[in-house]
Amino acid sequence: MRRLKIIVEEHVDGFVAYPLGLAGVVVGQGNTYEDALKDVTSAIEFHIESFGSEAFEDDSEVISAYVTDTELAD
Repeated sequence: MRRLKIIVEEHVDGFVAYPLGLAGVVVGQGNTYEDALKDVTSAIEFHIESFGSEAFEDDSEVISAYVTDTELAD
């Protein structure tokens, strides 16, 4: 079993979730955090069933993920 890091973003109209470390685009969405996480988990399972080991970008696992921000000049 492989663990994946999932990014979940909150937007004004709901939540969007996507995994790190998969090749291609895999996204889930929902009205709640839990809905988005459930949706992306289903999408990840389908993606791996469809592409097998090629679904993963490489053999290395994402150890940590960080979110930060920066200011940009206008």
